[in-house]
Amino acid sequence: MPAALVVGGGVAGPAVAQLLARDGWDVQVVEAHAQPDPYAGLFLNVATNGLAVLQTLGLRERLLADGHRAGRMVMWSRTGKELGVVPNGPAREPERGSVVVRRSWLHQVLQEGSDAAGIRTTLGARLVGIDQDDDGVRATFADGTTARADLLVGADGIGSPTRRYIDPAAPEPTYSGLVGVGGFARVPGLAPTPETQHFVFGARSFFGYLVRTDGTVYWFANITAPDRHASVTLDDLRDLHADDPHPVPDILRATTEELRPYPIDDLVGVRRWSRGRVVAVGDAVHATSPSAGQGASLALEDAAVLARCLRDEADHTAAFARYQELRQPRAEAVVRYARAINAQKRVTRSRLGVAVRDAMMPLFLRRAADDTRNDWLYEHAVD
Repeated sequence: MPAALVVGGGVAGPAVAQLLARDGWDVQVVEAHAQPDPYAGLFLNVATNGLAVLQTLGLRERLLADGHRAGRMVMWSRTGKELGVVPNGPAREPERGSVVVRRSWLHQVLQEGSDAAGIRTTLGARLVGIDQDDDGVRATFADGTTARADLLVGADGIGSPTRRYIDPAAPEPTYSGLVGVGGFARVPGLAPTPETQHFVFGARSFFGYLVRTDGTVYWFANITAPDRHASVTLDDLRDLHADDPHPVPDILRATTEELRPYPIDDLVGVRRWSRGRVVAVGDAVHATSPSAGQGASLALEDAAVLARCLRDEADHTAAFARYQELRQPRAEAVVRYARAINAQKRVTRSRLGVAVRDAMMPLFLRRAADDTRNDWLYEHAVD
């Protein structure tokens, strides 16, 4: 039985592990973190294309059990004027729209799938070295332990050690000019937003939120900041959004937990996705910012395509080449799409610029509401 070592227990890692196990591989997953971080990532969008892969894994309904369907995105100006509605899924099929879930819930569902498949998962195993020969590949971890397999799949995120091993000359992640932060709150009297997320082009920061049926508010803000390490406190955020329309100030007043701001980076232009018996997937080789709502779904797509290529091609060399050929153009197109959205989120100090944006955006969004040209994001079939 061939053996695969998957480095990374986020989204792509458990998914590819389960798909390889189905094809007869002996799979082990190792994760650098010693325990899950309930704050990390807060919540995310799983798009129609990502749900399709979860359906293949038999995990879709489990994920939906604690998800918020959000097939519509309503855009608002800083004055409270509705700018338009954009589909968050196939334009003419809102019932097939995306779902918003806590990242920790997605991780739990994927881990349940791995456990059910009998896949070993080791936490606290931080990769520090890779070497390989004609017979296999060996990974060395920070505690001095090693693991050996026929193939190594690096699903170790945007800071991937695997990527650096594969291609030491690979580009570094690019800062978007935005710092992200988010949280959860409960605002008395604030009605649920079924099938919907709301987004506000605030005077000094971009804000998004939804309200679940139980009254829990999921919210985030993207703050324009030249310094990727900019500190943002809850008081800072309340000041930034003090003049923005209801319910933004109320949501921030109702938030009590400590914020953990993070720079919004992306990654594109990695020329080599594999080296010998080692291959990388997901954010390790193509990281999109959250603005496209596609990061987790692209990772799931990668997992499905890599497993299929290893099943269909003559050997791992051909499989890895075919995998990159199939995935890189699409993944990098999504990164570029997200960059265009980020440009709209960045706050301009020009009053004229804001006025032009708010005047033109309703015209653009009116066309987008029934425009199938963005269906390529959601309707991508991996099998």
